[in-house]
Amino acid sequence: MTDYGHDLRFGAFLTPTADGHDDLVRLAVLSDQIGLDLIGVQDHPYQPAFLDTWTLLTHLAARTERVSLFPHVANLPLRPPAVLARSVATLDILSGGRAELGIGAGAFWDAIASLGGPRRTPGEAVDALEEAITVIRAMWTPGAGADFAGRHYSLDGARPGPFPAHPIGIWIGSYKKRMLELTGRLGDGWLPSSAYAPPAALAAMTRTIDDAARAAERDPADVRRIYTVTGRFSRLASDGFLTGPPEQWARQLTDLALTHGMSGFVLAPSGPDTDRELRVFAEEVAPLVRAAVGAARGEPSPADPENARPRTALTATGTDQDAQAPAPEHFDLWSADPLDEATRPRAPKQQSTGASHPGSTGTRLVRIHDNLRQEMRQIRDAVAQVAAGQQDAASARSMINSLTLRQNYWTLGSFCTAYSRTLTTHHTIEDQYMFPELREKQQSLGPVVERLEQEHEVIAEALARLDAALVVLVQDDGHMGEVQDIARVLDRILLSHLDYEEAELVEPLDRLRINV
Repeated sequence: MTDYGHDLRFGAFLTPTADGHDDLVRLAVLSDQIGLDLIGVQDHPYQPAFLDTWTLLTHLAARTERVSLFPHVANLPLRPPAVLARSVATLDILSGGRAELGIGAGAFWDAIASLGGPRRTPGEAVDALEEAITVIRAMWTPGAGADFAGRHYSLDGARPGPFPAHPIGIWIGSYKKRMLELTGRLGDGWLPSSAYAPPAALAAMTRTIDDAARAAERDPADVRRIYTVTGRFSRLASDGFLTGPPEQWARQLTDLALTHGMSGFVLAPSGPDTDRELRVFAEEVAPLVRAAVGAARGEPSPADPENARPRTALTATGTDQDAQAPAPEHFDLWSADPLDEATRPRAPKQQSTGASHPGSTGTRLVRIHDNLRQEMRQIRDAVAQVAAGQQDAASARSMINSLTLRQNYWTLGSFCTAYSRTLTTHHTIEDQYMFPELREKQQSLGPVVERLEQEHEVIAEALARLDAALVVLVQDDGHMGEVQDIARVLDRILLSHLDYEEAELVEPLDRLRINV
């Protein structure tokens, strides 16, 4: 049994036909309204009957509110990776962190060549994709000009940016051995389709990805698996795959989640009533799969009273305990020192082997922190603009929630894993790799790392309280003082936390040669 424990996501796979563009947009809006999580759109720039995928995705982002959007998959040979990186980051910023990148090595080489694109052998196509992933991640990495010399792509002092609103996943469409190995080595996700990878073929493909991930010192769970499916709903059960009632669909998809680690299912509607197909998929199949997988994992049922308690907005006095997840026991937002800095553990300092060099892990950690400091300045400026009447509370809240500072969960593992993707152009570390290695190589760092984990939760709580206070402010502008107070506390504790982490970890990260 292979279940990687990912949250389950369901979506729609749409064909960007120009003639049916009104229906296409309607289906996208419907997908958003009925609770689907993803919309994938084909990308075939050489197809004259199709709309341009990136223009379409931008339009769909403006017409939807919560669903994530991605090319399924971007045609690399006709989309230079440095420009593609900026296109994806732009969509992510404009949509409030709702973009992902599905990408493929290319196919239909005659059609690609007809538009002036390269004609590559299968081996060249895989090599080009690997180089492209390096280029894309370099363009999302804050810092000075990026350099890269590859056979197919290069960068010569290219200035990175704009930077995505959240850590964008690079999901790879792959089926053959070398591409599957590339997915395990470098990808954040795998995008197989049941048309080319039927359920019977998934075990071998999954094994190839997992073996490649482990060989690259990654956790196979770092690769999210999103399966594109098609089928037919009917009243009678059958022996076929996804041909039968919703309950049969749910059983088969649950098996794929628990046996092959699939955590996303994207439906390509194919019948005469596409609206009905999407509704049944979203409203009947998806809840059954989530319940069955949750039960197998031993998770609480959504029907449990304790699990179903509604979360309400923070009250004007900031005392509603149901509004947010419980804060750590030592956390008091209004105390003189919310982090109780005097109790911070300190690890014994050891002789450094020399100054940090520009590519060292310690230097990269400081670069992450500098980006967070810049985002904190943006929060301060937004609050000041609201207080001065130059910006409304709703737009300030939207901006703050789009920042990487707000998007991350701030548990130490997810924090480091998400940001490692923006710091290195070659690979990502497996979840919770760097800090366990620090503990193992220098036991005296254990209390420091545990304290950093606690402080991440404190910062997450302060961010949540700021968000809740902004919600109240939207309804009643008499609570500006509370928003300003919380922003000042957040500023103080975040900067204090970043300084503490750098003081304790930069030197051991470099001395112990922890590689990220």
